[in-house]
Amino acid sequence: MGDANLLLLLQHEFPHPLIEQSTADDIPSVWVDAAHVGALLQYCKHELRPCYAMLYDLSAIDERVRSHREGQPKSDFTVVYQLLSLTGNSFLRIKVALMESELHIDSQCTLWPNANWYERECHDMFGIDFVGHPNLYPLIIPPTWKGHPLRKEHPARATEMEPFSIDEQMQDEEQEALRFVPEQWGMKREGKNTDYMFLNMGPNHPSVHGVFRVAVQLNGEEVVDAVADIGYHHRGAEKMGERQAWHTYMPYTDRIDYLGGVMNNLPYVMGVEKLAGIKVSSRVETIRVMLCECFRIQSHFLFFGTFAQDIGQMSPIFYIFTDREMLFGIIEAITGGRMHPSWFRIGGVAQDLPQGWDVMMQEFLARMPKRLDEYQKLVLDNRIIKQRTVGVGRYTSEEAIDWGITGGGLRATGYDWDMRKRMPYSGYENFDFDIPLGSNGDCYDRAMVRLQEIRQSLRIIQQCVDHMPEGPYKADHPLTTPPPKERTMQDIETLIHHFVHSSWGPAIPAGEVCLPIEAAKGLNSYYLVSDGSTTSYRTRIRTPSFAHLQMIPTMSRGMMVADMIAIIASIDFVMADVDR
Repeated sequence: MGDANLLLLLQHEFPHPLIEQSTADDIPSVWVDAAHVGALLQYCKHELRPCYAMLYDLSAIDERVRSHREGQPKSDFTVVYQLLSLTGNSFLRIKVALMESELHIDSQCTLWPNANWYERECHDMFGIDFVGHPNLYPLIIPPTWKGHPLRKEHPARATEMEPFSIDEQMQDEEQEALRFVPEQWGMKREGKNTDYMFLNMGPNHPSVHGVFRVAVQLNGEEVVDAVADIGYHHRGAEKMGERQAWHTYMPYTDRIDYLGGVMNNLPYVMGVEKLAGIKVSSRVETIRVMLCECFRIQSHFLFFGTFAQDIGQMSPIFYIFTDREMLFGIIEAITGGRMHPSWFRIGGVAQDLPQGWDVMMQEFLARMPKRLDEYQKLVLDNRIIKQRTVGVGRYTSEEAIDWGITGGGLRATGYDWDMRKRMPYSGYENFDFDIPLGSNGDCYDRAMVRLQEIRQSLRIIQQCVDHMPEGPYKADHPLTTPPPKERTMQDIETLIHHFVHSSWGPAIPAGEVCLPIEAAKGLNSYYLVSDGSTTSYRTRIRTPSFAHLQMIPTMSRGMMVADMIAIIASIDFVMADVDR
């Protein structure tokens, strides 16, 4: 169904008034009254065809000092629901205007279980109350935090605040806030015939892959409940987007999923390019695809090695790091950096491909098929690994969609959906590759799918090597940042352009945009709001890991403690991607 047809259908079928908004990304966007948003969301999930079964993202905007809001209802704070139709391959954006004097809206946790964390995050960051939420206890920020960080009056830099000090009373309050109270987590201290034990897994433990804590309620070795505790790695990445120029924010994106490298740059630069009306060459698109697939392989390498290591198999990760180093050498030769090269630019890439890049890449491509066969035999064909992972941490496709699971975690259930195929971007429609699928949605299938995805990434890279187009590595557009350096010594206009854009950055036209990509761990996107200045008014980062960790309790209940380690290992997450 076309965007216009969808909006017409909503206007015709939904009994309450809707206000249409045009956006730069052409995602159908409508405003609805807070009293009727629940009915609209219910209609979109269950009755609209195609149905929008997934709550892809939920965020908010502090509108109070924003300019260029023509055609939008008056609003102090806007709650933004972004829905995804996997059957219709389309997104739908629903917005609700709230005034500061009535900063509340109904919770949607009964409609989508993954709304739980999204609403808690909105409450933390903006102070919006979600009526009917089961537990609006702070999720990202400490319970003693004063203020709401993503409100415009909240400082963005430490230099804007008083020097930090702590007296004895404040220290006691902070210590008391750390006390574990099971009831705050929705847990009971005792059952009918037993007293439960509570185990802290993390926040500093190798099996939780970063500063991440899981409070586990145990009856002997059996997991009665498990509640994830996040926020230890939060760095205010979205707040930083409001203070950095459009181009100087690029290095921050590398460090969201810190294993994804330039793959983190891609949704951001594509969003800015969409706002600015910049079109890149097919060479730029192909270079970006090649580098993104290199980092997909890097991410899957580390996942596969640590997955085996967490279960108790020590050797694979050492073999895998040999292959990672070879690939990092190629990435460094092309970009000048390794894990975080920040190499993509608004309008293109930082430099053209160096001489001899294809020779290095061909050597890697020739080496890998045999190595992947060895990893298959070493790990996935190992009967002990199978005993530890087959049937463990299972969920269905329907459960995955309800929880917002994307990427390999969704495909492991047998659901055939990959954005590179279903909603292609950056020229992915020109590549021939398959989508690996599981069938059981368990720990084993999640690992198997990612190993097979490495093979498909190698196919894509081979096609990039064989058919790399000619053309410029950067668009010839006034808002490209910065213009090609070699031209700066030829005329004064280009030199001035280079200086202004390198120091202040371009002023991107006002508008809103969101362009998701199929990242290594699932769908990743930047929802960017520009009010026509040299910085973003609102930068919302939707990461796959944030949604995926919500499902730990559902996967773990009734399992053993050792099973929980396998479950956490199979999710494939990094905490920077969760907390941002």
